[in-house]
Amino acid sequence: MEEKEIMRHSAAHVMAAAVCKVFNNVKLDIGPSTEEGFYYDFDLEHRLAPEDFPKIEAEMQAIIKSGLPFERRELSRTEAAGIFADQPYKLERLADIPEDQSITVYSCAGFTDLCRGPHIATTSDIGAVKLISVAGSYYRGDEHNPMLQRLYGMADVSQEALDTTLARIEEAKKRDHRKLGKELDLFSINEEAGPGLAHWHPKGARIRVAIEDFWRREHFRAGYEMLFTPHVGRAGLWETSGHLGFYRESMFPSMTVSEGEGSHVSSEPYYVKPMNCPFHILVYRNRRYSYRDLPLRWAELGTVYRYEKEGVRHGLLRVRGFTQDDAHIFCTPEQVEDEIRRTVNFALRILRRFGFEDITAFLSTRPEKSVGLPERWDQATRSLENALKAESIAFQTDEGGGAFYGPKIDLKIKDALGRAWQLGTVQFDFNLPERFKLAYVGEDGKEHQPYMIHRALLGSLERFFGILIEHYAGAFPLWLAPEQVRVLPITSGQNDYAREIESKLRERDARVSVDTDNEKLGAKIRKAQLEKTPYMLVVGGRDAAAGVVSVRSRGAGDLGAMPLEQFIELFDNDLKK
Repeated sequence: MEEKEIMRHSAAHVMAAAVCKVFNNVKLDIGPSTEEGFYYDFDLEHRLAPEDFPKIEAEMQAIIKSGLPFERRELSRTEAAGIFADQPYKLERLADIPEDQSITVYSCAGFTDLCRGPHIATTSDIGAVKLISVAGSYYRGDEHNPMLQRLYGMADVSQEALDTTLARIEEAKKRDHRKLGKELDLFSINEEAGPGLAHWHPKGARIRVAIEDFWRREHFRAGYEMLFTPHVGRAGLWETSGHLGFYRESMFPSMTVSEGEGSHVSSEPYYVKPMNCPFHILVYRNRRYSYRDLPLRWAELGTVYRYEKEGVRHGLLRVRGFTQDDAHIFCTPEQVEDEIRRTVNFALRILRRFGFEDITAFLSTRPEKSVGLPERWDQATRSLENALKAESIAFQTDEGGGAFYGPKIDLKIKDALGRAWQLGTVQFDFNLPERFKLAYVGEDGKEHQPYMIHRALLGSLERFFGILIEHYAGAFPLWLAPEQVRVLPITSGQNDYAREIESKLRERDARVSVDTDNEKLGAKIRKAQLEKTPYMLVVGGRDAAAGVVSVRSRGAGDLGAMPLEQFIELFDNDLKK
């Protein structure tokens, strides 16, 4: 564990000790560190609220200033059970510990916790702390279990460092895609239709179309073909793919469909698809391929459905229905390394167009339990590593962290606030080609099993859109902005001229509107600014008479009057940025 991680985990123990001093009959579960702080899950009669934070923090500060030690002890299972006799959640956690594993507890400030550690030496090694929020959390993440109260806190090496982190958190709140999505009228999630199902509003849909148009154009240029596949499939398909065996809990329940007529009617279950892969494989199996036909690069913006439970859903970042920017590559062993390098290079180019320059990678290798020949794993892993090195991408190796069906590369970007997001993935699959008995005719005239590569660049359009909203704080670059230009006539006398400008810009595929509301110019400008419109074209009587527009830029402010043709040149140059 890193030093800060250890400190934050220790702060979680201090917080739990403070809560136990402030309230009675506290039942405890777990309290791990997080990327920038910590939390602890409590079961207590009192409903925690921000009003409780000052008194809990006061107890925490008293413990920290006292410089109390963290004392580690190894116990027998019987001794541990005695300590936690009145803590049902701890007893369950104790039962989870394998018989051959030692049981350790840490004590500090009169508080003892079941914990592997490690911890800091004394509480005075905790720099600065602050409680942030409280939320509900099902015990063990299961909605059938009791709802606990999860109290979140922050900890850092100094008050200055903590203040910097808190400022970033406040900025993140301002950029929250759920907040901006509502303010800018981009999307909604309507509980009447169903939780976790996104509705793209006209402005959000404009951005989505811009993303999809760019995505498709770049894929065609990169040698991909497009597929469109069904949203539902028979149960047998998902049995063959293994989803019903390994993924059923994340799938929506089946729907029963009656087939045939009269005495020949039979009922068969269908499932909405959680993934696109089996359908792409069926397209491959639809005809016989030679090694000369490979590689095949097939892409699809395919909408899938997964039964994400309450507690894990989060705005657009975790939904039940989403569109994957999916692709699958079928190739020969000799083509693998070149295809991986092409794919990684392609992914970097796509992500950088959206403004993400800080990109790192994680290479996950063969786990203990896996399918496929060892030599295939070695070749696939070597191909992934060579591609990352060739593109000079910093990467970390996660030994044994691959899926059972193949090694993978995960690409992570950092947004404007320095937060890491996993987006792209390049993943080998030795499982599905075997399950579906895929083959191609080799140069020797014999059948061979192709290599199959799963590949996503953005992950899903919904999640990627949420990340984009927060990255740009809703002020999208011109090429993505839902409304690129707003024409602002000063009086109704310039409405006709404003409409002429709108028409000319629309002919160039600009996303433009005219504000003909009966408001003063200042109010129109403020409205356009709040809606984060990149360009405003103010037209008054003199502008109309001279055939010019007065240009205001979201970033640069007043650019002065210029002929429409000059503005179009400015606009076209900005589109390329």
